[in-house]
Amino acid sequence: MTKESHSTTGLGTASWLERIKNAFAAEPNDRNELVDLIRDSQKRSLIDADALTMIEGVLQVSELHVRDIMIPRSQIVILELDADVDAMLSVIVNSGHSRFPVVGDSRDEVIGILLAKDMLRVVVDQEQNKVPIRDLLRPAVFVPESKRLNVLLKEFRASRNHMAIVVDEYGGVAGIVTIEDVIEQIVGEIADEHDIDEGKYILRHSDSRFTVKALTPVEEFNLQFGTDFNADEFDTIGGVLLSKFGRLPKRSETIAIGNLTFRIFRSDARRIHLVQVTINARDEESS
Repeated sequence: MTKESHSTTGLGTASWLERIKNAFAAEPNDRNELVDLIRDSQKRSLIDADALTMIEGVLQVSELHVRDIMIPRSQIVILELDADVDAMLSVIVNSGHSRFPVVGDSRDEVIGILLAKDMLRVVVDQEQNKVPIRDLLRPAVFVPESKRLNVLLKEFRASRNHMAIVVDEYGGVAGIVTIEDVIEQIVGEIADEHDIDEGKYILRHSDSRFTVKALTPVEEFNLQFGTDFNADEFDTIGGVLLSKFGRLPKRSETIAIGNLTFRIFRSDARRIHLVQVTINARDEESS
């Protein structure tokens, strides 16, 4: 790099830093004023929309607790220690998850965490078939419902764990939380196998199972599924679901509307992102 180009770069950096400094010249007195100041900076193009979302997410994470984002106990996909390998494989394949709490006599007796990749070794390696499932388990990490998300994220990073079992005040299992759940509060949704191509709203898996973006226009949803949701009252299917739930639903919550069952695939503390739609067989009227 030439001296001239280095000097130009230095001036550019100085100019950028000067604009940031000027933007924050008026020191905010509380969190709300800070958020307003950051949003004003985005409007003046000092930061982009993605940066604004992440900064707001960071501020929000410091206020949220594990109970606010955990997958509730009733929605946890678990494996039973005394189940045979075929039964475990069926659960693993059908769920599509990578980590599973393994329980003993009850859901409150979490013995450890089984990684799908560890089970895969058992399937492909005849010698590994002789290894007891208990020997494949990773230690389970337990956290209280009241733990703040920013503290949990630090612990996840330090321990390199990706999942924690959430316990209530009596020591019973209340749910689970993953590092992905926490990170999504900051950066927004993370792409996975359920994601839909850009420009499309509905992904068909079978004749009865679909993944649908919450931003799907009501008219398009009605056309696909033969429903009659009010397009004048709601713009998107996400708006319909918020109305039906009466609140912002958490991930894995379900609701039945007509012959459709909606399961929240992905949501955060601000909005719904993806839902699974299952078409249920209608009961034939008796003749």
